Formats: sequence, C-alpha cells, structure tokens
Amino acid sequence: MNITLLGAGAWGTALSIAFANTHQVTLWSREADVAVDLREHRKNTRFFPGFSLPDAVVVETDFAQSLASADLAIIATPIAGLRPTVERLKSLGCQLPVLWVCKGFEAGSGKLPHQVVQEILGDGAVFGALSGPSFAEEVASGQPTAVALAANDANFAREAARALHAGRLRIYANEDLVGVEVGGAVKNVMAIATGICDGLGLGLNSRAALMTRGLAEIARLGVALGAQRQSFMGLAGMGDLILTCTGDLSRNRKVGLALASGKPLDRILEDLGHVAEGVYTARETDRLAASLGVEMPISAAVAAILDGRMSAVEALDQLMARDPKEELA
Repeated sequence: MNITLLGAGAWGTALSIAFANTHQVTLWSREADVAVDLREHRKNTRFFPGFSLPDAVVVETDFAQSLASADLAIIATPIAGLRPTVERLKSLGCQLPVLWVCKGFEAGSGKLPHQVVQEILGDGAVFGALSGPSFAEEVASGQPTAVALAANDANFAREAARALHAGRLRIYANEDLVGVEVGGAVKNVMAIATGICDGLGLGLNSRAALMTRGLAEIARLGVALGAQRQSFMGLAGMGDLILTCTGDLSRNRKVGLALASGKPLDRILEDLGHVAEGVYTARETDRLAASLGVEMPISAAVAAILDGRMSAVEALDQLMARDPKEELA
C-alpha cells in the first residue's frame, strides 16, 4: 500500500518509521526546515529527536505531489490542523480514504474529528480514526503496541486494520467511531487531572479512584453522543486512559504535574514544546457536557483550574465535598 502521512511532527514521523517496513510511505512536511533535516540527515531534530527515518520514506513539501500515488492518507496533525488539512484535500478533489491520529474536540465548534471531516468531504467520503494507548516514541522504537481503527465504513475499517497491522503494531477494527474518538479525546483531560493528583502527593488510592471515576465520565459523555458503552472498556477507552494517566511520556500528565507545583499555564506550555491536547479539550468537554446535561465534575474541575477560576487544592476540596452517589447508577 502507498501511504501518505500528512504532518511531520512526532506522530507523522513515528508512523512513517513503523509503516516503512511493509508499505511505501511518503511523509509530507509543512515546515521546510524539518523537510531539509529529514531529507539530508534522516532526522526530525525539531519535533522528534532521537529517531532515524528509514531511507525508503519519501519526504515531500509539495502537498499535491505527496498524494499523487497514495492509496491512503493519514492526517498526523494536532486537532487544530485537521480542518485546514482536510480542506486542502477537498480543494485537490482528493477521494482517498482518510484516517487521522489527532484526538480531541475542535476548538470553538466542539466537534469531534469525524464531524469536521464529514462536514468538509460530504457523504461519499470514507474516513476514520486510529486511536489507542500509544506513545509515538514507543511506536517508533518498535515496542509492542495495540490500537483501534474505527471508520464510517465497517468494511473499510476491517480492511485497513488488516493492511496496517504488521510487526509489533497491532491494529484492531472497531465499529464505534464516536466511542473511539470520545475516549481518545477526554482521556487527555483525565491525564491532566491525574497529573495534578500525583503532583499534590495525594497517593495511589486517589489516582486509582480518579481514573476510575474519570472513565465513568468519559462513558457518560460518549453514550450521550451516540457511542456504545462497551467501547470504553477497549483500547481507545480504558487502554488509552491508563497509559496517558500513568505514563511518564504523557504530555498531558506533565501539564497536570506542573499545575500542581503552581507553575502558570503559559509557562508550562512553553516549556513543554509540544501540543498538549487536553488543555484545549478540557474547555470544549466542559461546554459540551453542560449543553448535553451530562455530569462531568472532574472535567469541569480541570477546565476551572486551566482557566484560573480555581486552584488545584480548591478543586480537590470541591470534588471531595460532593454528595455520595450509587457507583453504577
């Protein structure tokens, strides 16, 4: 298969490395300096240092040319780059099936990625999400990884999962696109919460409780949006939540740890040097939950902390003061 990765950040580079052994891969870079580094040195010093791009991967800066021979396009931008990238695909008249690896709600509209893509490409397009417990660094280094692939066409999801499933990257087809996207989006918010919890030294009991109740919140929102509840027990739900809330490579967890130390958000994001999607997703999740009447107290607390409306300690006190409820009601 000829695969074009659109976006030469950490994920675009990592997937190029992972797929290069079994597919013909083109990596499109928006940044000219990154493309030069990748072509001349086979390194992505700016966004993904420490890994070498296989010689077989073609690096392109011409958007149309990068797609000329492609059978599949995979968008590997942050969620903010999804709409402009899909609009460029539409302007080319591109009818390729499209996958994306970004996670979150679109800022301002609160739309899930598939809603953005559907709006631009229309009813005839075939598209889906690749999501699950996966750090780019471990995928690039060949560590065993399992993720879910969900699409608006079940046959495409199964065929694409089989085609992309190779080596130590296991890909499972999933029929619940909404569930896969909601799980991937909101787990980043919970990772910020867990980072705050750990940063405040609240202990492992607290972390376990927070993650479990966080998963309940994710499922409530997902079901309200049309997802299947069982999806949140899978790779893109519980699996991704566990990884992002506990893994030291998690950007969103790092944000939470820094917030607990009292560091201002703008400084945290500057020091991070990469996008932490949970920062933007928290606000959209809070607004969406309120509009749907879905109770999500942890997400609301994270949004309040990020907006400076509440300190981490105040948020903790508020959450602990809530009335007791039946766990599975």
